[in-house]
Amino acid sequence: MWEENFDTDEVGRKLDYSPVSWREYFDQMEDVSVGLSDSRDVFRIYKAGSEGPLLVLLHGGGHSALSWAVFTAAIASRVTCRVLAMDLRGHGASRVRHSDDFSTQTMSSDVANVIRACYGETPPPIVLIGHGVGGAIAVHTASNVLLPATVGLVAIDVVEGSAMEALHSIQNFLKGRPKSFKSMDHAIEWSVKSGQIRNLESARVSMVGQIKRCEVEEADTREQASPVTDVVVERNEEFYDQSYVSDKEHAASEVSLSEGQSVYKWRIDLSKSEKYWDGWFRGTSNLFLACNLPKLLLLAGIDRLDRDLTIGQMQGKFMMQVLPPCGHAVQEDKPDKVAEAVAAFLLRHKFAEARRETRR
Repeated sequence: MWEENFDTDEVGRKLDYSPVSWREYFDQMEDVSVGLSDSRDVFRIYKAGSEGPLLVLLHGGGHSALSWAVFTAAIASRVTCRVLAMDLRGHGASRVRHSDDFSTQTMSSDVANVIRACYGETPPPIVLIGHGVGGAIAVHTASNVLLPATVGLVAIDVVEGSAMEALHSIQNFLKGRPKSFKSMDHAIEWSVKSGQIRNLESARVSMVGQIKRCEVEEADTREQASPVTDVVVERNEEFYDQSYVSDKEHAASEVSLSEGQSVYKWRIDLSKSEKYWDGWFRGTSNLFLACNLPKLLLLAGIDRLDRDLTIGQMQGKFMMQVLPPCGHAVQEDKPDKVAEAVAAFLLRHKFAEARRETRR
């Protein structure tokens, strides 16, 4: 499918598949330590803004905080707010002791612990915003009142009914993906042409959080047509994110890349999290409806809605918006549309103020 010629845009300009740094979208990046001094977990976070409510952004399975990059720029141009996007455990650049524990209890506790580490016991008013698995974690975090400062909840393309139906096909989807890529540019190109991310701007920044550079044995690289499976050592995995290395280190990385063989592989093997899939989504519709907070549900298609949410929506228990045709990575495919919907939600409930230039 993706081998077709999509290398130019509608006016014939050559498309650029090179990666873009997080610095284009966020103000700062931090590694936040939580837990006991002798056994601390470290979570990578990205922040933007210094006033207004705190939007805590939780990405979907296999993605990273960088999937919110373009959305962050879009929402910040519409309303005054703060953004904190975090790499969930086992994802992105977060480093935790039990990286294979993806239970909703553990992951929602991670969110609360990171926010406390950053803001203490008196954080700004919080709006939890989650996509896919991150949406389920947002619902559990709000439902269990792990962050008492939470004032609003936004779930993006996460519906219990359709999610449970889709669980059986996830392994087939994962098996159908390339196991490795010859370069970061190649991975970005694949993500766009395969439809995983339908927005080139977003793919150029977010794929950096999904894959990492690995060196491989020379014998493996000769078999161009088959996936590279024998990874020897991981190094320079942040090669393409210029913020992680000094100019000198960056130059050294370029030398090692040209002299040695390397591939880029997925940062997380999602297939190993299968035993948690049911727990992520089962019961989330009723938990979402029961949360005594202003709520917004954004969907990629009306067919996603299950019976409980359909009834709740008819009863006016939450705001809902179906976005223009897009894939599951809603906030990446249509970042402006998602930002418009979230901004309207924040303004309607007076959580945030409109930017002067957007006021009418």
